[in-house]
Amino acid sequence: MATEKKTQNATIDALFSVGAHFGFAKSRRHPSTTPFIFGAKNKVEIFDLEKTEVSLTKALDFVKEIGKKKGSILFVGGKNEAKGAIEKGATSINQPYVNGRWIGGTLTNFPEIKKRVAKMEDLMSQKEKGELVKYTKKERLLIDRDVAKMHKMFSGIVVMKGMPQALFIVDPRQETTAVKEAKTLNIPVISLSGSDCDLKDSTYPIPGNDSAKASIEFFVAQIVEAYKAGTLQVEG
Repeated sequence: MATEKKTQNATIDALFSVGAHFGFAKSRRHPSTTPFIFGAKNKVEIFDLEKTEVSLTKALDFVKEIGKKKGSILFVGGKNEAKGAIEKGATSINQPYVNGRWIGGTLTNFPEIKKRVAKMEDLMSQKEKGELVKYTKKERLLIDRDVAKMHKMFSGIVVMKGMPQALFIVDPRQETTAVKEAKTLNIPVISLSGSDCDLKDSTYPIPGNDSAKASIEFFVAQIVEAYKAGTLQVEG
């Protein structure tokens, strides 16, 4: 029990050090986050990190179970503060990600998205093999533009061969389309949710700072490590 308490304190210290306790002004607070608010400082609401830690633990336990099954988690976070962490975290465990604009139908119209990804991969393969020489210079330029556009949209989901077992979303308030598509398909949503987010939109909401780079990087790293821990339990 003492060891568990010590670990919990270490987690809370880590959460505090990355500024995970900062919410937004009270005027922006979503009612669902009220039980997780400890107080306010300089008009900025402060999360109760003990409660954040409990929510985080629940989410990480779920992620470990997905890791055990070698399942797939789609990482989503298009805001500037999240883009780098989302890509780095997802690729480190060979998981799909969207760190730009969510393309409508990514989940609900996945067969069509898969066709577009396959087209992109085919054109990229042809280019690498020098097989595009049969086209005119103007045609090759148009193909290059098309490939660049598709790469920007789909490069993160190339490894997604089927429906993911869960989505991990940074700021579900911003990623409303992704949340709706996941709900339509009954795919669980794990989220890092600021004080302006509706926690009921997520299966495993983690109330915390979803706007600061350091905080986002911390939570992404926690998800990644939990997934790795799950896979190691199987291998062990």
